[in-house]
Amino acid sequence: MTEQPNANSAQPPAAGDDRLGPRPLDRPAVDPAQEAVFGRPRGVDGAFDKLYTPAINGSRNLDLAPPTPESLAEAFRRPPGAEDVVLERPREATGEQAAPEDPLWTDSRDPWRDPAAGAVLAGPAMPAEDEEKPRKRPSGALLSLPEVLFGRRVKPRALALLGVVALLVGAVGGLVGWWIADTGSALTGSATISEAEASKERPPGSISDIAKRVSPAVVSLEVFKPGADSGEQGSGVMIDPQGYILTNEHVVTTAVADPTVKITAIFNDGTRTEAKIVGSDQKTDLAVVKVNVTNPVVMQIGKSADLQVGDAVIAVGSPLALQNSVTSGIVSALNRPITAGGDSGEPPVTYEAIQTDAAINHGNSGGALVDSTGALVGINSSIRSSSADGGSIGIGFAIPSDYAMKIAKALIKTGKVVHADIGINASSTVAGSSTMGAQVKNVEAGGPAASAGIKEGDVITKIGDRLVRDSAELTVAVRNHDVGEVVPVQLARAGSVLVVDVTLGSD
Repeated sequence: MTEQPNANSAQPPAAGDDRLGPRPLDRPAVDPAQEAVFGRPRGVDGAFDKLYTPAINGSRNLDLAPPTPESLAEAFRRPPGAEDVVLERPREATGEQAAPEDPLWTDSRDPWRDPAAGAVLAGPAMPAEDEEKPRKRPSGALLSLPEVLFGRRVKPRALALLGVVALLVGAVGGLVGWWIADTGSALTGSATISEAEASKERPPGSISDIAKRVSPAVVSLEVFKPGADSGEQGSGVMIDPQGYILTNEHVVTTAVADPTVKITAIFNDGTRTEAKIVGSDQKTDLAVVKVNVTNPVVMQIGKSADLQVGDAVIAVGSPLALQNSVTSGIVSALNRPITAGGDSGEPPVTYEAIQTDAAINHGNSGGALVDSTGALVGINSSIRSSSADGGSIGIGFAIPSDYAMKIAKALIKTGKVVHADIGINASSTVAGSSTMGAQVKNVEAGGPAASAGIKEGDVITKIGDRLVRDSAELTVAVRNHDVGEVVPVQLARAGSVLVVDVTLGSD
């Protein structure tokens, strides 16, 4: 029994014994999103849109180009009356006989137009008949030099005499000029100037070398209130790459009291930028301000404890608004207790100073005092003058760098400084007293001195290992210690010498 093919089978019908039938058409589903992007627009059935639409009368209406501008049509249209003229067609296409061409040359005697003429290295092959022959130069006598110069003939004797006169006039003029130059004013004449052959030597370690290295790290500070006619001026030292500048408190004291007062830092290259107060300490006359700068030149910090009297020092600052001024001198004294008058009604400032004879004036405050290596050893702070508004008389004072950096680090860290305090008020002993020191005037109740048994009238002569010869030295001796430190205090009472241990408090 023969099997019949199933009409519902997926197999394609056989096309023949030696051929396969076509495969079934497989059309995958179309993604709606892709169809929206790549499908034909609505109303378009074919592969291309229609470029034109047939007119009602059946003629084609092509809108492929805009109408020709009237100016171009007027310039390039056919002239009036030539509307029926068409472009000329080739004569071969119309069957007409071509007109004979005119030869390039008609005269066989013209070799320049005959391409068969031979080339020769000579004049024209056929000279022109109308060419003019060169005229013969007329003969005759030539003009002499006297005739050319004077327009007529001159006797040789007269010409020689004229030459002699010209030489004599030139010689006389030269002699007169030489005599005038030689017998001129005694105050004028030529000068012989001797110039140095070798350049100025500036060996490493010289003042010029140190000034060149440290000046970029010293800035000038202008403190002024917007709208005011004038302000205050001082100096500062860049001590940290983050932009921290160490200066004196009295330079920025108005800005500390009034937030509207602006501080401007001026660098060695003339760059000006605003400075903000980080912290200040009136008791030590030190303050820190900060500027927003990139990669500033920073001062190298030295050890003031290594200084000795007689060491060379250099002061760098802006005295009297004269920026980047440098003066030199020596260390005149060390550990000099100084009490300077406070500004704006503030109490006097007491600190231990380096005394120097390097010229320091108003405006040097806050500037740098460097040693012979260019390292910072002090902050210029005050001067001793013969009058209230006087200048330097060779006695200047700087805060030692060891103590100044201790205060600066505390200001940068917390914005304020805490000092050790003994809890008494004292004054210097009067001249002629049997004991030199700081006499106790009153004792703070419950303070460190009262707890140690110090009484009014006692004369303190020593704090730890430091001699005390007056009240200023008592203040700096106490502040050299830390809060909470136990310090032996030597004092004189009723002719006896006592030593008591005092646990220092805080101010």
